[in-house]
Amino acid sequence: MFAVIKANGKQYRVAAADEITIDHLDAEVGSIFTFPVLMLGGATIAIGAPHVDGASVTGEVVEQTRGDKVIAFKKRRRQNSRRKRGFRADLTVVRITEISGLGETVKAEPKFQRAPAPEAAADA
Repeated sequence: MFAVIKANGKQYRVAAADEITIDHLDAEVGSIFTFPVLMLGGATIAIGAPHVDGASVTGEVVEQTRGDKVIAFKKRRRQNSRRKRGFRADLTVVRITEISGLGETVKAEPKFQRAPAPEAAADA
C-alpha cells in the first residue's frame, strides 16, 4: 500500500518504513506528525477531493538537517561585475510509521537498533 501526502505545499509518494526528506518542519526529533492524504493506492485506489476521508499517514521525525549548498553565481563579461551567493535549505527527515485507510492499516517494522557494547570488554 502506498499513499500520496502533502507536506509544506509539496506532494510525496510514500510507503510504510520509507524515510523522506522534506522542507523544514518545526518539530523535535522523535515527535509524531500526521499528514493529509491526497491518494491511497494498493489493491484498490482512492483519490481524494482534495483529501481521502478517513485516511491518514503517520510519520516520526528522525533528524533535522541542512541540504547541500546551492551557489548562485552571476557574471557580466568585460564589466568586472560578479555576484556570488550561497544558500543551504533547512530539511527534516521523516520516517513513515503507519498508513491507514480503506479499512486496512500498514505499519512499519521497528527499525533495527544496535545493541550496546558488552561491559566485559570495558572491564578488561
